[in-house]
Amino acid sequence: MVLDTQGILAAVTIAMYIPFLLISIKLVAKYGISRGDGWILLLIFCIIRVLGGSLLVAAEKITPVNISLYIGGYALESSGLSPLLVCTLGLLHSIFQTPDGFSSHNRLFRLLQILGAVALVLTIIGISNSSSDSSSSSANTMRRVGVILFAVLYIILVGICVFLWTQTRFVMRYRKQLLKAISIALPFLAIRTLYSVLSTFSSSSFDVTTTTQPNTGDLAKFNIFTGEWQIYLVMDMLMEYAIVIIYSVAGLVLPLNEDYKSSDSYEAEYPLSRPQY
Repeated sequence: MVLDTQGILAAVTIAMYIPFLLISIKLVAKYGISRGDGWILLLIFCIIRVLGGSLLVAAEKITPVNISLYIGGYALESSGLSPLLVCTLGLLHSIFQTPDGFSSHNRLFRLLQILGAVALVLTIIGISNSSSDSSSSSANTMRRVGVILFAVLYIILVGICVFLWTQTRFVMRYRKQLLKAISIALPFLAIRTLYSVLSTFSSSSFDVTTTTQPNTGDLAKFNIFTGEWQIYLVMDMLMEYAIVIIYSVAGLVLPLNEDYKSSDSYEAEYPLSRPQY
């Protein structure tokens, strides 16, 4: 079977993220999980994109049509925003670290991670239950609540980033460069988050079947199934790809571990970076 536009985009997604899957593995190995913070989430995001694209390509190749493959592929597509947001959260958390590896505001960042996890769970449950007529209304509500929580998390990320810019004199040298990279990525993440919101509210259901009535709402062009593929390409795929490129380049180029190698000189330069009791 010849792939349609969505299938072609899914195949392109696989090709795009396989190299970054390998790069993200390298980044996790470089920084480790304990000090890697957001790098492990970058790896998870790349895995989700490769797996989701594979499911959508398989769904179009397999006959008769297997709706479960479509649901799985689009569920991964919709849930991919969560690890991308939490990845950004983890990278911002690493900027709060001191030369001795002490991390401040741990409880706050843990709560924000939980917020991202709750949003993800609501989104996945909403998508999984969307095929059931008896629970379609509640499923749609869960999807919308989940994406609103994603938007709230993004706004909080911007607030944290702004706060860090007011405290740069206390930030370690190479983490200042990481903060610049995150700041560059935030506008792309804003567009990606906006697309998720518009796509979720473009329809009252999450239905991958071909028997649904045409979507003629004001937000129909943003629908992930029946909307304009050009909008999906720009607001979803390219925005994500730009973010992954920025984070990957930052992780490869910046010697972030050097921030830990001269703790005495850093504590003299940034005295307020010491743990406060």
